[in-house]
Amino acid sequence: MLAEKKAEKRSVSDKREKIMQAAISVFASQGFFNSTVADVAKVASVADGTIYLYFKNKDDLLISIFEQSMDMFIDEVSDKVKEGGTPQEKLKRYITLHLELVQKNQDLAQVIQIELRQSSKFMKEYANAKFFEYMNILQVIIEEGQAKNVFRQDADPVILKRAIFGAIDEMALEWVLMKRKRYSIEDAAHQVYQLFTEGLTI
Repeated sequence: MLAEKKAEKRSVSDKREKIMQAAISVFASQGFFNSTVADVAKVASVADGTIYLYFKNKDDLLISIFEQSMDMFIDEVSDKVKEGGTPQEKLKRYITLHLELVQKNQDLAQVIQIELRQSSKFMKEYANAKFFEYMNILQVIIEEGQAKNVFRQDADPVILKRAIFGAIDEMALEWVLMKRKRYSIEDAAHQVYQLFTEGLTI
């Protein structure tokens, strides 16, 4: 009985993941507003009604994609930060890994960077707790640097984390939109890191 329940749970998880991957592909290629649940169902090779067993509607599917992507970013960045090193090294890892994840998951990045932000429902109604959790990793790095007297004491970590993330986010958006890549992800990460550390370092 226990084995059957585990198999059933795994099957549900696999089906849900399959639908989400199909949605990422559809939303990235057609745009969120131009896509329908039927489009997603076709790519996922499931009946239209099956989508509604796992998601309330198309908006819920979009938000679920965002939450899963944030879980991935949080796990990846947390693991890198836990490797230790100086606050400067942790900051560089945060910036670099974020941009590398954008590069490795370009369809997902396009959905998050472009399609998600056009959803008024998401922007107005969603609490966005996972995003704040991700941003707080950056704040902890900044506060550690200040505690160790390697980052400026007069910098407000709350303001600074948004400034740094804003720079990373803009580079990610620009890179996703560029048809011909004028610079590499590595160069972008290095220059954003260098800009802020030179301004932060005592």
